[in-house]
Amino acid sequence: MPELPEVEVVCQGLAPHLIGRTLLAITHSGKKLRCPFPRAAVKKYGINATVTAVKRRAKYLLISLDNGALIVIHLGMSGKLCLMRPEEPLRPHDHVRVRLDSGQELRLNDARRFGLFDLLPPAEAANPKWLRELGPEPFDQAFTADYLHEKSRGRKTPIKNLLMDNRVVVGIGNIYASESLFDARVSPLKPAGEVSLAALKRVVAGSRKILNQAIAAGGTTISDFVNSAGESGYFQLQLMVYDRAGQPCRACQGPIRKVVLGGRSTFYCPRCQR
Repeated sequence: MPELPEVEVVCQGLAPHLIGRTLLAITHSGKKLRCPFPRAAVKKYGINATVTAVKRRAKYLLISLDNGALIVIHLGMSGKLCLMRPEEPLRPHDHVRVRLDSGQELRLNDARRFGLFDLLPPAEAANPKWLRELGPEPFDQAFTADYLHEKSRGRKTPIKNLLMDNRVVVGIGNIYASESLFDARVSPLKPAGEVSLAALKRVVAGSRKILNQAIAAGGTTISDFVNSAGESGYFQLQLMVYDRAGQPCRACQGPIRKVVLGGRSTFYCPRCQR
């Protein structure tokens, strides 16, 4: 699943090509994504509207239009957003096509169809329903060790699961939770309520460090993630623990261990993360 760095990479790649461009047409394959295609809203607010901003919130891509409406896109498990020429043949799973006045076409391709394409009218754009229960961004000033300390007290859930709770902090998915906790030298198995304030300071710093490194590396391509130009990321070359079960730890040479927490594969070094 694309996580915060991957969505940020897509956002940064698309912004120069979308801002100032007028939407000439928006078409749909007819196959349902996470929610029904907003046909009426597209007709009323999407066609002939001009893009004024392209931003990211959590794992959502937000495209603001000059009439106050807002396009919300989520890549789900397997979604990709690519800029193409309209005459290029449709690929399997091209479900949404946005024709631009630049002569390009933005296509949402999603094999598993867990992705989202919605268009909210101006009255709903200021408080999108998809974002209402989200916690702070990892880079926000509100995301501090004191904040995590308050959220974790009395919690028996593993600290890794807490980091992946979007109500607590957004965008730290499975890969980056494992990597951030390794950087902080905190065991992913440790109950959140037992992690000290000092350790949580390392977790916050480690999360920001790892996410920034991943963004700079163009994201992580484990299976099929590509950016808006169709290029793979390469942060997977820098992974310290994720998907390295049985391999030697890059820090201590001990074997990396894999466990399942909350239904998700979790990787850590028992020596470095006691």
